Amino acid sequence: MTDRGFLRVLAVDDEPPALDELAYLLRADPRVARLHTAGDATDALRVLRDTDVDVVFLDIRMPGLDGMELARLLRRFARPPAIVFVTAYDDGAVDAFDLGVADYVRKPVQAERLSESIRRVVSARVVPTHPAALARAEEDPTIPVELAGTTRMLPRSAVRWVEAQGDYARLHTSDGSHLVRVPLATLADRWADAGFVRIHRSYLVQLRLIAELRLANSGYVVIVDGAELPVSRRHTRELKDKLVRAAKQDWNR
Repeated sequence: MTDRGFLRVLAVDDEPPALDELAYLLRADPRVARLHTAGDATDALRVLRDTDVDVVFLDIRMPGLDGMELARLLRRFARPPAIVFVTAYDDGAVDAFDLGVADYVRKPVQAERLSESIRRVVSARVVPTHPAALARAEEDPTIPVELAGTTRMLPRSAVRWVEAQGDYARLHTSDGSHLVRVPLATLADRWADAGFVRIHRSYLVQLRLIAELRLANSGYVVIVDGAELPVSRRHTRELKDKLVRAAKQDWNR
């Protein structure tokens, strides 16, 4: 790690105009001490073999080894650099979430948005890497969401319940909701160990936040943050069992 606020940066993009523009914006930021560029993943790996880098600004869609595959390789490094995806597409959001990327910036890149991304990287790199803090970060990964035209990293712990909307999912938080291009079934699989349970083909909820399970005219419903959500017949027995087990665990603590 370099001195506070001064980053060694690698920018990777297979399109020269996009790479030139990204490099120009990065060089203009006073927090960037050194900038390397690469036109594909192979060139990027050569740079990383010979040079210490704090953060990689990485395009996703590239020929050969793409940005997502390169990011997975970087995660295996003994001291992996932070990763910021820079892309024109939003279909890599769920994979970016799984990889724990620092940020997800949409093209065309704006100077203000890139400045915010660098701020996040700097803030994360100067936080002491205490084992307990690292463990908490791994337990509460983030997922990219769009907010007022800007991609933000939403912590999973902020999600109260999830609603399916076609191939998308709407993440409901205490202060609003966010539409992400991730199928509900994918989140149900990946978030099961974090306490999220499927109650219906269209709903996924955080088990500990269920305030009430009751029988209504059309069947069972649960209450989460005041919202009444339907429970399908096929999920009712499993949900009841999980609620009973959770209550027993709380009682025994």
